[in-house]
Amino acid sequence: MVLRRAVVTGASSGIGEATVRLLRERGWEVLGVARRAERLAALAEETGAEVLAADLTVAADVAALRERVEAWGPITTLVNNAGGAKGSDRVEDGDVDEWRWMYEINVIALQQVTAALLPSLRAGAREAGHADVLNLTSTAGYFPYAGGGGYNAAKFAARAVTGALRLELGGEPIRVVEVAPGMVRTEEFSLTRFDGDRDRADAVYEGVEHPLLAEDVAEAIVHAVELPGHVSNDLLIVKPVAQAAIHQVHRDGLRVKD
Repeated sequence: MVLRRAVVTGASSGIGEATVRLLRERGWEVLGVARRAERLAALAEETGAEVLAADLTVAADVAALRERVEAWGPITTLVNNAGGAKGSDRVEDGDVDEWRWMYEINVIALQQVTAALLPSLRAGAREAGHADVLNLTSTAGYFPYAGGGGYNAAKFAARAVTGALRLELGGEPIRVVEVAPGMVRTEEFSLTRFDGDRDRADAVYEGVEHPLLAEDVAEAIVHAVELPGHVSNDLLIVKPVAQAAIHQVHRDGLRVKD
């Protein structure tokens, strides 16, 4: 039986949770990692996934994750999904603490987790023939927008880390994949960004016909890691059809022109 064992960070909600569920449906062994133990426990009960409560901005928690994975056995896939945005201030008014939080979770945590689990990924590649590091970035890492400077900067950096890692692992059978979603309506992303303001969060998606759901992005993630081992889907930008570009979102429905 081919080894298919994945670690998914940010697994307690949104894209991470959907990815855990889909991988389990496809027969993968999965370790879901996130801060909220209660939500992880429910996910484990429903899916049979292994779980670990950890704050990946804390070095001791990353060390605990490494130890858990070493005890679990070699892995073939790491999905670095943990991340997030806070605020929509202009650069001149930016909240330094929010910017620091975004850099810590989107960039530093990604680096720490990847470095900690690369030995296990190499062991998995020896057994299965290949392994994957898949990083969730964002279209915000490609197209800056007013009020997004802190999040843009963090996701541009995550994109750069991904590209550097791909070069550094050149010659090894380890694919480095980037999935960059556009507008995705999840239960928490915009609420977190706007400090729980439901009206502001809902306004982001107002009038948009079929924004992406977490399950849509999970499908893209699982497709990428289930491709034959010699095929690398280096970058996949995933947007709803209504989002022609990050700056152009159609909010009055989609229809064929006469």
